[in-house]
Amino acid sequence: MKKIFTLTLTMMMGLSMLVGCSTKEDQLTIGIVQIVEHTSLDIIRESLVEELGAKGLVDGQNIKIDYQNAQGDQSNLNSICKKFVGDGVDVIVAIATPSAQAAAAATSEIPIIFSAVTDPVAAKLVTNLEKPEGNVTGTSDAIPVDEVFELCQELTPEVKTFGFLYTTSEVNSQSVVEEAKALAPDYGYAYEEVAITNTSELKQAAYSLAGKVDAIYTPIDNSIASAMTVLSEVGKETEVPIYVGADSMVMDGAYATVGINYEDLGRQTGDMVAEVLNGKAIRDLPVATLDEFQKVINKTTAKAIGAPETSEGALIVE
Repeated sequence: MKKIFTLTLTMMMGLSMLVGCSTKEDQLTIGIVQIVEHTSLDIIRESLVEELGAKGLVDGQNIKIDYQNAQGDQSNLNSICKKFVGDGVDVIVAIATPSAQAAAAATSEIPIIFSAVTDPVAAKLVTNLEKPEGNVTGTSDAIPVDEVFELCQELTPEVKTFGFLYTTSEVNSQSVVEEAKALAPDYGYAYEEVAITNTSELKQAAYSLAGKVDAIYTPIDNSIASAMTVLSEVGKETEVPIYVGADSMVMDGAYATVGINYEDLGRQTGDMVAEVLNGKAIRDLPVATLDEFQKVINKTTAKAIGAPETSEGALIVE
């Protein structure tokens, strides 16, 4: 890190009273890189910035936040991360697996806090979730596939065959689909599998699956999430329920999920960033995974496909 600061709570209280006196040279710089804009990732970013503010770390006062969006382009991701390194930012916040992989490839020295990385080990970001050995740690949005299957059995018990849909370039999606394929026989499900390389293939792939299966499941896939309206419209037209890996994907038109709260994930990510800026070593920050899950059902979509509109304890969105 180009500047070493130990920000104790006492110092933070004093700093909050003296922010008007801070100079640009005093400011810590946080580089935030996001693979693409979609509801889940936006919620994470907004929540982590709010959490930093709640801890007295305010953009434009005592910290500088440099937010960059790669617009779904891998070359943009690489360029953004290399620029962060060249600028000597104090910490990189990498939102989603491709962002984290690009950041880790760009530097082995600057602390990297990732968020929404479903499988950090499969993504080769860490080898030990409890004791990250390099400069990378963060928060995982891993979700319980078995609970999604159980929700499907409750809401749409007629489903016999699932269609698994994901993007080939996203390790996070591939690992979840592999888990789903392994679990499917335990629930009596047959399955079809379709992988796309980019969102231009999504509509055709979804129609192809819908003609063969009783339900579609797509994990926390950033490319598909960014085009969720396309997938949700196919589901409504074909009356095939679409189960997903994130609550925001249900808000954007999918039928249902059992997932985590992305505001909570963003706040936890913000906590970890603050700890690093306070001088805590990456090796002392285990990868965090949320363990509270929420059933979420889209009432509008449920009506369109003729499926149940509620479940006990479920969050209902429209």
